[in-house]
Amino acid sequence: MRIISVKRLREFWEKHSDSEQALRAWYEETKKSNWNNPNDIKQMYSSASILANNKAVFNIRGNTYRLVVAINYAYKIVFIRFIGTHKEYDRIKVAEV
Repeated sequence: MRIISVKRLREFWEKHSDSEQALRAWYEETKKSNWNNPNDIKQMYSSASILANNKAVFNIRGNTYRLVVAINYAYKIVFIRFIGTHKEYDRIKVAEV
């Protein structure tokens, strides 16, 4: 999968250094993946939440952080839509990010 954009992840882990290892691991695993549908995500990340409009939410570092992505399965692209603390996640309208 191609991930757009790793820069957002890097900027986040520079502010929240305890997230770096988990985000790097997610990035490497996802980059090597070949997701064709939401079931492929669930097989790899059972705690991921699958949302409408090809979005998924990943728990990062024991659910301390949340990562929301949009996925284009046909083109194998994962778009980073949101990364933040659990508290910040609770304040957003995930369907609109």
